[in-house]
Amino acid sequence: MAKPNVVTKEELLQAAQQCLAENGIEKTTLKAVADRANVSQGTVFYHFRTKEQLMIELVQSLCDSSWRKQGHGSLEEALQAARERCGYDSAYHRLFFASMAASLSFQPNRGRLGSMIRQENGQLTGMLASRWEASPVDGIPMEHWGVLMNALIDGLAVQALLDEAFPKDAIFDALQRLLAFLTKEANR
Repeated sequence: MAKPNVVTKEELLQAAQQCLAENGIEKTTLKAVADRANVSQGTVFYHFRTKEQLMIELVQSLCDSSWRKQGHGSLEEALQAARERCGYDSAYHRLFFASMAASLSFQPNRGRLGSMIRQENGQLTGMLASRWEASPVDGIPMEHWGVLMNALIDGLAVQALLDEAFPKDAIFDALQRLLAFLTKEANR
């Protein structure tokens, strides 16, 4: 088995992200990442046995980085970060959704993506619970609101990826107005 040389796993993930942004998912291979990082393919293989493993590690890294940047920030900060990532040329969302689609038939990645989504749902639920005294709609438990919010944000990202003219700023403004309304209802 090849031993890693002076490159770290994080540096390989950065190289993979650059390959993805420049060449797309189809041309992002372990060899392309090795070339980009100026290391042997064996070094990349030491850290990532398959392209699927590389992709899921990259998604995890991007998700973790996004949440770390926000810290325990507000819902407004989370929405602003989602707005900034949302777009027709979003490398983040192309990677995320392509990995999600590929993971549906690759059980280890499927479980890991599910875990990431549950974590995001929990983060969003916590953000909403910190501003709402109770659920704004009878019969919808608080933990469902994080799931609904995450699905809404991911759905907006899909639409932005598919429609170059997607009015992201107007839509995110509308989402913020909806949240303001729900907050008023929750705190009545």
